[in-house]
Amino acid sequence: MLTIDPTQSLLLVIDMQTRLLPAIHQGDQVIRNLEQLIQSARTLGIPVVYTEQNPGGLGATIPALAARKGEAVLEKMTFDAVKTGQLLALAGDRRQWVIGGCESHVCVLQTVLGLRMAGKKVYLVSDATGSRKPHDRETAIARMARHSSEIVTTEMVIFEWLESAEHPQFRDLLQPLK
Repeated sequence: MLTIDPTQSLLLVIDMQTRLLPAIHQGDQVIRNLEQLIQSARTLGIPVVYTEQNPGGLGATIPALAARKGEAVLEKMTFDAVKTGQLLALAGDRRQWVIGGCESHVCVLQTVLGLRMAGKKVYLVSDATGSRKPHDRETAIARMARHSSEIVTTEMVIFEWLESAEHPQFRDLLQPLK
């Protein structure tokens, strides 16, 4: 399947944590884009899963993006969240992984590669990922693309989830994009 199907996808938010984000290049933009993705996923009934790398050291997910009741938060020490042995089970029967978070060249990259090795379809939201250094982010995105991850943007994901201007939530989800 080439398009992002709202009935087959889930949103994975990787390590958007309080002590990490101040160091992320253009972190405010990454946060804004993830806020839009999370709100859209919630509105459309698309599952949202979070990871937190070493939360004792890096803190919890920032309040603006924090999980709501019923959304899974996977605490981890491994950079590749797949290696926890729990991540794949959180997807249920969803086959498409829409991914954003930090850092692009560490936990995002290794989790994406882990998902690809597990045969999963991955859509990396490039404007919703960040690293401390722009070059690390750019290099990681290029590597993930070479390993068959689709590189997409926040707007691409939201419009594909909506599928049509006739969708009942179209105006609600379009407003923040303007």
